[in-house]
Formats: sequence, C-alpha cells, structure tokens
Amino acid sequence: MQDIEPFYNWRHMYTPEEDDRSPFYGREYSEFEYSQTLYNFYIHPQWDDFGSRTLYMKLLFTDYEQQFAVIELLGEWNDAIENDIMTLRREVTDRMFMQGITHFVLIAENVLNFHSSDDSYYEEWREQLEDDSGWVAIINMPEQSMYDFKIARLTNYVELLEMEQWRTMKPEMLFQLINADVQHRLD
Repeated sequence: MQDIEPFYNWRHMYTPEEDDRSPFYGREYSEFEYSQTLYNFYIHPQWDDFGSRTLYMKLLFTDYEQQFAVIELLGEWNDAIENDIMTLRREVTDRMFMQGITHFVLIAENVLNFHSSDDSYYEEWREQLEDDSGWVAIINMPEQSMYDFKIARLTNYVELLEMEQWRTMKPEMLFQLINADVQHRLD
C-alpha cells in the first residue's frame, strides 16, 4: 500500500495545498514519514485524509474557469458503514461547489471495494450539479467495485467511464473528452 502514490505529473500545474480555494489549502506533507493507515497498512504520505477511515483522496487538479476538478481515490469506498459519500460531499465536493466547481472527475482505479447504502447523497449531488449543467464521472473503477456500484443503481446519478490513457493527457484534455462523452450520453 505504501508504494501506491497519487498521480504527480500535474503538480507543476496545480498543488491543492497552495490553492487558497482548495479544501486542502495549507496542508503540509512529508515524503518520508508514514503516519496514515488503511486496514493497518501504511499508505503514502501524499494521500489526503478527508474524514473517512477507509477512503483517502488526492485533489490532482482544479480549474475554476472551466469549473472542473480531478480527484484520485484510494481504499475502500464504504457507504454502508462509514457513509463515505456523505463525508466526501460535505468535506470536499460541497466546499468546491461553493467555489464554482460543477464537474467532478473521480479516478477510482485504486478503489479496492465498494459497499453501497441508499442513493440519497448521490441523488442530491446530481440535483445540485444539474442546475449548472454539471456532472460526476468516475473513471477506471475496478470491475468488482463497478459491479457493486451498478447493482446499487448509482449510475442513475454518476457516469462510469473507462479511460486508461488519462495519465498521458493534460487535465484540460481529460476534462474535454469526459465532458463530450457525458454530454453525448445525456443527449
């Protein structure tokens, strides 16, 4: 687990700890001191704790003009016990929404498990973003987590996409491709 780092190739363009509009403004990170754990396994110190015991994240990029954010996730997404979607919404995405962000790209390739509960927070999120033509897209969720996500019918509120080449793109290009795909699906 400690070897899984958040994607870092966009750090020369954006760092959330230096963005005074970011929920992570002012955070300090250590490259050598491992203190956070996920099921008793230490994780890389660059991951951000946002209040969940089983899910960590990294805000990779935010563009306030185009109104999008790219967030990478690590761990177990557990709505049944931990209510991770509520924590993510209240501590991160609602705060970003107040700063004008209406498009959220969640990179979920390191989401090892997904456990659903009810869909009320997802429905609320969709309704919040719809007024601004916004959306939530989850890319590259592992097959077993995607299966559980679909069984819970959460795809009524969130788009699930595969985009293996996202690391080779600039964030604006990633957003434009996902936005075109989501708009095509919605039409």
